[in-house]
Amino acid sequence: MSESIIFRDMKPEDIAQVVAIEQVSFAIPWTFETFEREMTINEYARYTVMEKDGAIIGYCGMWLILDESHITNIAILPEYRGRNLGEVLLNEVIEKAKKLGAHSMTLEVRVSNEIAQKLYRKFGFLNGGIRKRYYTDNYEDALVMWVRL
Repeated sequence: MSESIIFRDMKPEDIAQVVAIEQVSFAIPWTFETFEREMTINEYARYTVMEKDGAIIGYCGMWLILDESHITNIAILPEYRGRNLGEVLLNEVIEKAKKLGAHSMTLEVRVSNEIAQKLYRKFGFLNGGIRKRYYTDNYEDALVMWVRL
């Protein structure tokens, strides 16, 4: 399956497909307008999409500020989960961050999201702290994780 997966930079015409993935992946999904602002206004934003057979099945966003990268969101369509595609996508984005000059990467993840935490730990992410009541849907804490690249 991996041979038919391609990665590329996200384009404005991809926003609708990315929003559809966002909506089935997160309790508080980003809106079309949020992604549009990321693509057109945020000079630090870099988004990568994962395609299979011409359709976007996953994406990952990061901000690159000086030599630090911050994962904003990462998601795979539910029907493609459990196939290590999240790992493949995260690896692609980490390599992209390195090529762009990043020396570290950070992200927030729900303290209850053990599956995601396990993935991040595979790449050397370590616990860096807790953001109390970070998620506005249920006020769950966020675990801040860091890795040196």
